[in-house]
Amino acid sequence: MRSNTQVALAVSLFVLAGFPIFFFIVSMAAGQWNYLLFSIPASMTAGLTGLMLTIQQIKKERKGIKH
Repeated sequence: MRSNTQVALAVSLFVLAGFPIFFFIVSMAAGQWNYLLFSIPASMTAGLTGLMLTIQQIKKERKGIKH
């Protein structure tokens, strides 16, 4: 189960950082900054939701190991 939380953590961090970087590059190439403008709220919503749920699960797993 621990590897699943590590994968979830990596994916949520990639969504938080990787998607805005990708759309920044697309915006630079296309000259349309709307791509970046509309991708930031979506990636923040998805990334932060996944990050919060993953951190809660990691805390539950650590608590289970200590007892």
